[in-house]
Amino acid sequence: MAVELSETAAVVTGAGSGLGMATARTLVDRGASVALVDVNADAVAALADELGEGALATPADVTDEGSLSAALSSARERLGPLRLLVCCHGILRGAKVLGKRGPAPLADFEATVAVNLVGTFNALRLAAAEMGENEPDADGERGAVVLTASIAAYEGQVGQTAYAASKGGIVGLVLPAARDLAGFGIRVVAIAPGTFDTPMLAGLPEDVREALGKQIPFPPRLGRPEEFADLVCHAAGNPVLNGTTVRLDGALRLPPQ
Repeated sequence: MAVELSETAAVVTGAGSGLGMATARTLVDRGASVALVDVNADAVAALADELGEGALATPADVTDEGSLSAALSSARERLGPLRLLVCCHGILRGAKVLGKRGPAPLADFEATVAVNLVGTFNALRLAAAEMGENEPDADGERGAVVLTASIAAYEGQVGQTAYAASKGGIVGLVLPAARDLAGFGIRVVAIAPGTFDTPMLAGLPEDVREALGKQIPFPPRLGRPEEFADLVCHAAGNPVLNGTTVRLDGALRLPPQ
């Protein structure tokens, strides 16, 4: 047994754009009810209107315990017991450790780690508390968690110390979290995407985007958010996928810059 998406209540953080939005759409298409979490209240409200009855806008800040706890409680009350959490939120602030203007701003490093890593742990722990109250299935499973890392965790590029550290923290979090939650019947996995066609790259010139895609061995193009969402659904449904991070990158290994 595993998380059956049909009629399952799920929470997606970062649902206002990119990978989170694609994941929310795919989950609803496959029969799940989804709580849309994002700091951008307008974005999740618009997505909830688009998706209809299967979606609930629950704007929240993942770094704020009270805000996120209230969102999860609202989701449980409206959608039923939560059995799937997908964390897709994240920010990227680039700076070299030492540049022409001096050392990297500490505030940027702190903000990146706070959102990407601390916010992920906050969502994980609060969602796990909700899932721990669920009735187990025939295998004893009560829920599943899918986190979003990045291949930058392994090959962080020039100027990516904050982002790489935050995503490396997520990779390091997965196994001990899965071991912590095994007794509750809750699985934890992560996906480490490569270069995907998301808002983080949307502002780049088209020729630059094409060049980035051609760096990927196969297929030689940017990943599509829907392909990320497909892997999320597989992770939810595969009961022995646990305690690991799966690269989703077309065999790409990032160069220094």
